Amino acid sequence: MSSKLDWIRTEIDELKQSGLYNHIRTMSSAQGAWLVVDGKRELNFCSNNYLGLANHPQLIKAAKEAADQYGVGPAAVRTIAGTIDLHKELEQRLAQFKGVEAAITFQSGFCANLATIPALVGKEDVIFSDELNHASIIDGARLSRAKIIRFQHANAQDLEKQVKQHLGDYRRGLIITDGVFSMDGDIAPLDEIHKVAQKYDVMLMVDDAHGEGVLGRGGRGIVDHFNLHGKVDVEVGTMSKAFGVVGGCVAGNAEIVEWLHQRGRPFLFSSAVPASDVAACIAAIDLLEESTELVDKLWSNADYFKAEMKKLGFNTGVSTTPITPVMLGDAKLARNFSKALYDDGVFAMALGYPTVPEGKARIRVMISAAHEQDDLDKGLEAFAKVGKQLGVIA
Repeated sequence: MSSKLDWIRTEIDELKQSGLYNHIRTMSSAQGAWLVVDGKRELNFCSNNYLGLANHPQLIKAAKEAADQYGVGPAAVRTIAGTIDLHKELEQRLAQFKGVEAAITFQSGFCANLATIPALVGKEDVIFSDELNHASIIDGARLSRAKIIRFQHANAQDLEKQVKQHLGDYRRGLIITDGVFSMDGDIAPLDEIHKVAQKYDVMLMVDDAHGEGVLGRGGRGIVDHFNLHGKVDVEVGTMSKAFGVVGGCVAGNAEIVEWLHQRGRPFLFSSAVPASDVAACIAAIDLLEESTELVDKLWSNADYFKAEMKKLGFNTGVSTTPITPVMLGDAKLARNFSKALYDDGVFAMALGYPTVPEGKARIRVMISAAHEQDDLDKGLEAFAKVGKQLGVIA
């Protein structure tokens, strides 16, 4: 028997021994404050469903009506026969919501980064990338073949040092940063980063996947949070988190959006987002424009939970957003902690390398507007119990 794939089994065994093997659980219910996970009802502390919209009746109604009218699949890429009027409406609404010149949508936020970065820079150019940027930014940067220079996390001074040292060696430059960093929950100093981009005439791109629906007026995102309207060339976003649906977008300069219609490869070579998802995204914007109630509740829940976790003695890192990392360090400890929480009725997954750096394993708690006070208190009770059992807190 051929042994050419033996290496895979060896690698998988090593992952299991080190506590880094991903045991993928299965959901059998709609997203919400509670889930049925592997057949067991659990309090949901895992999902990116910040505003509780994934199961909102207004979004479900819009999706059903669109499926009735347009069918279940697009059957084409956007540039051939896949663009419907709903796609154009969503892009216009997103641009209006974000306060930008134009927007273009993609199949996912990951696809949006893969489309945008190689379209803006190539092998004669340079990318200045925050060292903790998301994997989709890293992959998009690699695909571009541009020189990649990392700057210290959320450090505009080090960014300027790198720009001064390297920019003159390349045709053009692009600064890229996450807006909210998904593992740590901290916010990029976009105002300071913008000053560097402006000073050296470098393009500026921010991935606002975890900022949309969370930061800014009524969830308009990090650019609104820092009042940088018209000063950031590219805002990449996703509709799979706070919007509760699926899809990605790029919002900002109209010329860049026009260029992505011509050269954004996922836009050109992958089928369009189905009408039902597009309609649900439009319904999400309707809700966000009508009221800030869900965004306000999200922050109220997050502030309460984080404060109580700190009182219990847990280390929640540097987060300033609803993302609440419970820092544990050791990957096996994090796995054991997650399993004990699950046994106690709380679904909160462990995250280890390569999702986070080695030695910085954690439980990442994702608070939602769907959670009620009793839900948060139940979660706190479980964390206190498991934390004492495993010697994490006294």
